[in-house]
Parts: sequence; C-alpha cells; structure tokens
Amino acid sequence: MNQIRVKSESTTKQKFVSIGFAMLIGVIMGVAAKLVDSPGINPIFDDIGGRLGVWVFAAALISVFSYSPKLAAVKIFVFFGSMLTVYYVYTVLLLHFSPERAMVFWGICAVVSPICAYIMWYARGSGLLSIVVAALPVTLLLSEGFQLRHAYLPIHTHYYLIPVLMIIYLIMIVVLLLIIPINKKQVLPILSIALILSFIMIYFNVLGRIFGGMNGVL
Repeated sequence: MNQIRVKSESTTKQKFVSIGFAMLIGVIMGVAAKLVDSPGINPIFDDIGGRLGVWVFAAALISVFSYSPKLAAVKIFVFFGSMLTVYYVYTVLLLHFSPERAMVFWGICAVVSPICAYIMWYARGSGLLSIVVAALPVTLLLSEGFQLRHAYLPIHTHYYLIPVLMIIYLIMIVVLLLIIPINKKQVLPILSIALILSFIMIYFNVLGRIFGGMNGVL
C-alpha cells in the first residue's frame, strides 16, 4: 500500500502525544454533546450531535492526519472510547438514566471505527483507491444532509432550523473536500463518486434500513 501513501516517521513521544490529543478531543466533544443535550439549549446543537455526520467528519480528519494507518486506528478508538465514556458516565451516574439501545449503537460504532480509520488514512494519498476512500465520508454527509429536510426537531416551531442544519453539513463537506485531497485535481472525481453513492444510499434508504429508529439517523 506504500504506492498509495507512505506512512510518516514518528517517535514514540509523538505517537503518545497524538493519541493523547485524540483522547482530549474525545473528552471535550463528549462533554459538549452531553451539555447540548440539556433542556433549554438551542435544539440545533443537539440535532447535530445526535447524528452520524459530525462524528464521521471529526473521525475522518483525525484519521487522515495521523502518522500511519495503525496509529489512525488507535487514535479513533481512543477518540470514540473517551467520548462515549464521558457522555454515558455522566448520563448514568449523574442523571440516573440508562439509554441501553443508544449505548449499544454507539458502542458498535466505536468497535468498528478502528477498521474505518485504518482505511480512511489512505484517503490522503494518490490513486483511485484514495479517491474512493475520500468520497466515503462525503457520501455519508451528503446522504444524511439531504435527508435533513425531514428532520424532526424537539419542538415543531423549530423546523425553520432545518436550512441551518443543511448549511452546516454543506460546510463540513466543503472542508473535507478542501483538506483531505493532497492533489486538488482529485476534488472533482471525489465529489462525483460521492454524489453517485449518496444517490444510491438515498434511493434505497440505506441509513434508515441500517440505523432506523435511532436518534442519530432519520
């Protein structure tokens, strides 16, 4: 796989610092996700944090900017592990609430995430595989973002926030397209593949069939 992307040389200290930084981001995002889940907070924040998009966005950036695919896998597992630990320890111990279904769902995501991170690391490389891999997080954001037109927000009068949610998803897509490809000529093929894949996902309601009933997916 070296012809696609060569891993960067790094010291043990750099690896530990990198993992620690991923853990710190996970803790911060876990606390933030819990705080915006509180009553009285603008529902747009909870609606973003309760969906897959923002987590895929963050995980994609952490993965591609790792020193190696193995380190990307470790960092993402630590990221999701720390984020979920903070979130659900707060939920169970302080709020005395145990959302078992949601815990299982996000727990499965955390277990699968290292494999996804290992593959995602190659997105910032060269060749067709890099283009296809880079298109995957964009595909999910396009699919989930498009389906936000049916988003259910806590209070019906907040439906006016749906365009704002869509703009946020659009910003995340643009950021990925600008940051991930090392060659800007890759942007058009990445976007083209993502549009095709997202059309397929939307047409067959892939997200709904896999994650139906979860707050994170419509």
